[in-house]
Amino acid sequence: MPLLTVNAVFHKKLSGSSFSALYNCVNLYKACLRKMENISEPLTMDATQSIQHLVNQVEKVIRGKREKIELVVTCLLAGGHILMEDNPGTGKTILARTLAQCISGTGGANHVVFKRIQFTPDLLPMDLIGSHIFDDQAKEFVFKKGPLFCNILLADEINRASPKVQSALLEAMAENQITSGDATLILEKLFFTIATQNPIEMEGTYPLPAAQLDRFYMKIYFGYVNEETELDIYRDYLNIANNLVGLEQVLTMEQILSLQQQAADVHVHEEIVRSVSNIVRATRVHNDISLGASTRSGIAFLKCLRAYALVKGRTFVIEDDVKDIAFSVLDHRLIYRNKEGRQSALNGIISKEIERLAKLKLHA
Repeated sequence: MPLLTVNAVFHKKLSGSSFSALYNCVNLYKACLRKMENISEPLTMDATQSIQHLVNQVEKVIRGKREKIELVVTCLLAGGHILMEDNPGTGKTILARTLAQCISGTGGANHVVFKRIQFTPDLLPMDLIGSHIFDDQAKEFVFKKGPLFCNILLADEINRASPKVQSALLEAMAENQITSGDATLILEKLFFTIATQNPIEMEGTYPLPAAQLDRFYMKIYFGYVNEETELDIYRDYLNIANNLVGLEQVLTMEQILSLQQQAADVHVHEEIVRSVSNIVRATRVHNDISLGASTRSGIAFLKCLRAYALVKGRTFVIEDDVKDIAFSVLDHRLIYRNKEGRQSALNGIISKEIERLAKLKLHA
């Protein structure tokens, strides 16, 4: 019950001016406050526990990459898509499969559908979208849906497909719909793309255009694990494989959608909003950047900040959140003039804004 409604009830009851009415009114006021507390607090606790349970489950298979797992979950809760790039064998595909298995069930109303597409040069748009086939019994053409009609999509080695195929995926990611002939079909409300690509063996590949890169909320570089974690993997790789087979469903469809709504409700201080604007605008005038970030980039940045705060168990964004995810959100959207600029330009812009926020002491 909103506080204004509680106060209105309180004053209405008080007009009786009797001791009994006053006593009843105070009790009603206390009961309403208790009800408000029971509504707001447990939701945050449940959200935190659900998210940490999901991250812990994925970490049973993907060792030493908790920060990367949290970034992938951040994109899921922000309602966006993520691109993972690194050398073969670092665990990109396994991470995507593990996350999908943790949030896909075995059927029923809350079933989250997972599909994997191995992108190759001979792939056609209809292999993703689907096509019309002739139904011999009905004597008419019917549309057979392709793998894009799912909730979690793993687009493996996305840069090996032709631009025609990439554009089909672009429409699905950008508009949450696909077009086949003269028909437009709406995808599921929950549609999350995890794309991977390798930075080596670029012969015969098709680099993603800037317009499609901009549709990914984040691009992360997976990297190798440290020596201790790698030794642990070698010692326990059989159990890790068994963990992948035996993973349990952690979240249902309704819970994921609920978490996405809670992420959208996370509070962002006005000065942090200003920092997002400052960083985005600074990329457009930097001497080492030929193409800066767009307004859409800033909106995606704010969505990811809210989701990242929820992943960290908070209902508000702090300065460290900006520092933690800014590079992953913006780097792939920029075009640099030279290699030196790529190494320092964006980091310099972010550091300058973090220093400004630190002086304000917003959450001291």
